[in-house]
Amino acid sequence: MNIAVGTKNNTKVKAVKAAFHEAHYTIISSDVQPSVSKQPFSDEETLQGAIERATLAVCKQQAHIGIGLEGGVFVAQNGGIWLCNWGALVDRDGVVVVAGGARIPLPAEIGEQLRSGKELAEVMDEYANRRDVRSNEGAIGILTNGAIDRTTMYTHIVHMLKGQYEHQKKGWIDR
Repeated sequence: MNIAVGTKNNTKVKAVKAAFHEAHYTIISSDVQPSVSKQPFSDEETLQGAIERATLAVCKQQAHIGIGLEGGVFVAQNGGIWLCNWGALVDRDGVVVVAGGARIPLPAEIGEQLRSGKELAEVMDEYANRRDVRSNEGAIGILTNGAIDRTTMYTHIVHMLKGQYEHQKKGWIDR
């Protein structure tokens, strides 16, 4: 079974490979561009990006399943900015399954830079004094002192997508 991942980002591709590790799965990364901002700024926009990535990937690669993973931020009721991430699984038949992941508050100085229009990846590189944080531990890895990294965070989401999809395909009805 071919699974298209709507990104070339190694942390996201590794997450899909970790969840779909069985030999009968072939994972194909696909460079797709969702219509959302480079820095999604709400749960809704981040989720939309994940769904679009999955849909574009499954169509572009003519795969059985498409997986989209999108990171973003949202403004909490208290005005603070939080990290969020969403995933979507779309199959050829139009079935769509979604799941969200870890959420943590971002330091105020990061939030200020995001409000001024910078992208989290750029801000995190400066904040951590590193290059390409998004392709390595991610903001979650920096801000949790390595307790959880970006691949692990997304692997959790992909497991939820896979489990929900398997549940639906077995014909179970939500009660």
